[in-house]
Amino acid sequence: MGKGYRQGRLAEEIKKIIGQMLLHEVKDPRLSGMISISGADVTSDGSYATLYVSLLDMSTDEEARRAREKEVLAGLASCEGLFRREIGRQIRIRRVPELLFKMDHSMEYGKHIDELLDSMDFDSYQKDEEKDGDEE
Repeated sequence: MGKGYRQGRLAEEIKKIIGQMLLHEVKDPRLSGMISISGADVTSDGSYATLYVSLLDMSTDEEARRAREKEVLAGLASCEGLFRREIGRQIRIRRVPELLFKMDHSMEYGKHIDELLDSMDFDSYQKDEEKDGDEE
């Protein structure tokens, strides 16, 4: 079954509230830098909300990036109570969902796909296709 209209609206509101709080209210040093809430999903009963976090960190060292991701997830988990209180204050719902934070690696995956496509030689493939078309 598809996501309901209510869950989609709630997910977007939660995403917006937490994004604003990360910009203006949260003072945790683990949450400094370019952190973005790239997506949100709410379960059909509204008891859990999964928030996808993107780090806009251009670090090339894989180990340092993984350590930074763990640090950010720990910082977000420690602020969960603050986030839930603000969500409950701004959105009038009976039960505020528990927040689950996950890293979103879709930007890295897209970059990898772009690199693969750039490394392919489409010109030679196109010339081969043209030769095959002329022989018929």
